[in-house]
Amino acid sequence: MRNVTIAAIQMSCQGTREENIEKAVSMVREAAKMGGQVILLPELFETWYFCQEKDYGHYDLARPLMEDPGVLALQPVAKELGVVLPVSFYEAARNTTYNTVAMIDADGEILGTYRKTHIPDDHFYQEKFYFTPGDTGFKVFQTRFGAVGCGICWDQWFPESARCMAMMGAEMLLYPTAIGSEPILDCDSMPHWRRCMQGHAGCNLMPLAAANRIGLEKVTPNDNNQHQSSSLTFYGSSFIADETGALVEQAGREEETILLHTFDLDAVREMRLSWGVFRDRRPEMYGEITK
Repeated sequence: MRNVTIAAIQMSCQGTREENIEKAVSMVREAAKMGGQVILLPELFETWYFCQEKDYGHYDLARPLMEDPGVLALQPVAKELGVVLPVSFYEAARNTTYNTVAMIDADGEILGTYRKTHIPDDHFYQEKFYFTPGDTGFKVFQTRFGAVGCGICWDQWFPESARCMAMMGAEMLLYPTAIGSEPILDCDSMPHWRRCMQGHAGCNLMPLAAANRIGLEKVTPNDNNQHQSSSLTFYGSSFIADETGALVEQAGREEETILLHTFDLDAVREMRLSWGVFRDRRPEMYGEITK
């Protein structure tokens, strides 16, 4: 028996950078107090969702790994509490910027980074303006509490991402997220969003957690953003799914909350082996998906 408790934090990110980091630290401490060992925060939790508008000034929000305020604040917290923290941040590296997760192990060591592979470009989710597509490839990190595969938001819509991490030995899949209202499409994407990831958990027979932000975030017209006026309502609905894809924990659309669920990774591994999904793969037949 090898139990691990996964926690997903759902929070509003509308304060200043300092306020958002302070809240994140507080909620991580609370999650650890509740028994969380692998604790997931939302995507880009340090700031409002600046990708809603195109503003060259927002490039200044990016920081190198070891200068990012969120990473620096949470690294000693991970060590103090003995928890694993995937920290989403806006990374400045060389002459460009990335949407990145730093994986902090329970001793405070940074095991490495994963840079978001799939970058969306939609009305008010204008991430291609800010982020270069990731060059790390998918990553699985060997942490104190198991092998963690971590995608970032838009990655969660691609089954290839989850399968690659599973093939690399992941025992759980985590997705920090910033998703909400669709500014052009007349739909509520939340149930679709959840079902896609539930499928990743079920197809790969491993637990999965998604942590989203909440709240209405508005853009005020100004000279720097070409007088754009817009808003997005982030719909929360963070969740944890088990190895069959079933929702075992779920949040509402508006409240700040912490979800927790405990899994026996040894029992999950036995189930994964017994289903034979990975035994019966036929990769030589899958060439079409790489064209």
